[in-house]
Amino acid sequence: MNAFHLAETPSLSRARPLVNFDTLAVVLDQPEQLQLKRLDLSPPGEEDVVVDVEWSGISTGTERLLWSGLMPQFPGMGYPLVPGYESVGRVASAGKLAGIPVGERVFVPGARCFGEVRGLFGGAAAHLVVPGSRVVAVDEGLEEKAILMALAATAYHALAAPGARRPDLVVGHGVLGRLLARIAIADGGEPPMVWEQNPQRAEGAMGYPVLAPQDDPRHDYRAIYDVSGDAHILDSLIARLAAGGEIILAGFYSAPVAFSFPPAFMREARLRVAAEWRESDLQAVKTLIEAGRLSLDVLITHRREATDAEAAYRTAFTDPSCLKMILDWRGLA
Repeated sequence: MNAFHLAETPSLSRARPLVNFDTLAVVLDQPEQLQLKRLDLSPPGEEDVVVDVEWSGISTGTERLLWSGLMPQFPGMGYPLVPGYESVGRVASAGKLAGIPVGERVFVPGARCFGEVRGLFGGAAAHLVVPGSRVVAVDEGLEEKAILMALAATAYHALAAPGARRPDLVVGHGVLGRLLARIAIADGGEPPMVWEQNPQRAEGAMGYPVLAPQDDPRHDYRAIYDVSGDAHILDSLIARLAAGGEIILAGFYSAPVAFSFPPAFMREARLRVAAEWRESDLQAVKTLIEAGRLSLDVLITHRREATDAEAAYRTAFTDPSCLKMILDWRGLA
């Protein structure tokens, strides 16, 4: 069945799909078993929009854990599931209370519209049904780069917490680490140091230095933002803190995080966990991008057609040269 048999209505600008329609979606049946399947979509309500997805991103943090089966117990966790929280597309139809016009290009941070198949986070599909209040209109010129809005909001949320110190060290030069450094600079701060062990990932800095940890002699960092996802890294970071310094865990950690108490005690170290981004963070990064203060350039390194989803996910999780993989959904029904 085609996804969009539109009901006849006097107002095509708010045309509503018929109740029964479906979509192609990425489905993780169980860890490391991924395929493209056709799934029924939930019927849209008056507050919903139907989005024709153009591009979706693959997260090498949370989605890697879902794919590998290492995700700790999490609300909504279970298989089969549709992953993805970085989708961009056009509004194909809208309920009268949705508040988003048809034709608008929007960022969609995931959806729950697949019936019995879990949406965790539910964005990797050709079509999505989602409340209009959940999507954010994006600039046409961003095109595929708009899939990075969620990671930018994640970085912004970590930096914008009440009383947060500006980073003088960021650990990890993946996409999230790069966005942390770029936003810190956009906010008027001094460029932070960034640590990266992989020489392939050390390239591409924009206005800040990148070093391997062993090449950095400093032991007086006041604010270290870790996005490595390494649950065993704390002792080495505490050793680099100044007295009263703070470590911010801004990644996602699959194993219990632990540290040796005496060194932390001697430095009177602080530990902060950065939670999931909020709507206000998304709006803040949108403002930075539209003002030309935050660039999303040179962060997407790999692209695949959505029909090659299985290979795309494996590349995203196993190829160290892959910063960000996107799936192209354009043309799929």
